[in-house]
Amino acid sequence: QGKILEKTGLCSQITFGRYVRQGRKLGLDPKLFIQDLQFNKVPVRVYQPKATSAGRRRGIIFFHGGGWVFGSLDTYEKVCRYISRESESVVVSVQYRLAPEHKYPAAYEDCLNATVHFMKNIEHYGVDPDNVIVCGDSAGGNLAAAVSQTLAGRSDLPRLRAQILIYPGLQALDFNLPSYQQNRGVPLLLRERAAFFALQYLNGDALHMQEVLEGSHIPPDMRLKYRKWVSPDNIPEKFKVRGVKPLRSTDFIAEVYETVKRFCEPNLCPLLAEDAVVHQLPESFILTCEYDVLRDDGLLYKKRLEDNGVRVTWYHLEDGFHGIISLYDYCGFSFPAGKRGLDSIVNFLKSL
Repeated sequence: QGKILEKTGLCSQITFGRYVRQGRKLGLDPKLFIQDLQFNKVPVRVYQPKATSAGRRRGIIFFHGGGWVFGSLDTYEKVCRYISRESESVVVSVQYRLAPEHKYPAAYEDCLNATVHFMKNIEHYGVDPDNVIVCGDSAGGNLAAAVSQTLAGRSDLPRLRAQILIYPGLQALDFNLPSYQQNRGVPLLLRERAAFFALQYLNGDALHMQEVLEGSHIPPDMRLKYRKWVSPDNIPEKFKVRGVKPLRSTDFIAEVYETVKRFCEPNLCPLLAEDAVVHQLPESFILTCEYDVLRDDGLLYKKRLEDNGVRVTWYHLEDGFHGIISLYDYCGFSFPAGKRGLDSIVNFLKSL
């Protein structure tokens, strides 16, 4: 529908997408104090349980999904309320700047700045400084992973207790991994949309999308360097039995690489971080869905974390699809798999 409206000149497909995904204001919650604030000039929404607590609560910094292009505090209101109520945690939902108006690294910088502000002022929210978790959904999972990597090297702040990555997008080198082949046409995230969003975030446009999908944007020597981390060989065999075929290699196009070379920066593609960084990361929870082009990003990062001695809790929704968590209590209904996934996150939080 967005493409049709764009072709007729009524509005851009991004404007249409934001409209249908904007969410709506909800009424008061009898169990939560909710307030809109700014952390270092970044808009946030803070959810605090009203019930008294015997000690300091855990704190969760939440980054919403939407391909860095869509999403808002309202879009994930029900998810954040649920996590705060059920885990009895203080949740801070971050409204980072969106692409294409604000290109990389704007969203990453907003998430990092809001997280640092919260950690430096944590006593105001009754949160235990040793129990702060970053959590993100889809593009928000990308941002949570990038923030977690950055903070792993900071000695002036408390160490993060954990990171929660909900079907995160973590690399833009290979859009032909098994999950991309198997689920290329599965809603809510089609294969071409994944590349479209990554390019909007990086450059503010989707030029060279076809070359990126084909893999012509990465030099052969660089592809060889990162093959130890981004390769179908690192995906368990059981995930490769459904419609996966070897693809012929495509010719490298240097001028395309010049426009997208920042895809090789870990703050944009956290799967490419060096082992020296990865081994410092906190305990991690990764949720993946079988019917999701980003499934293998999560599986590859799980392997990288485990190879570096990081404890990982992995929850896989065999009947899940991309975006299913964000559809919790959507227009009065929920997918059972999404509810299971959300409860798995709550259970992990309670175990910390």
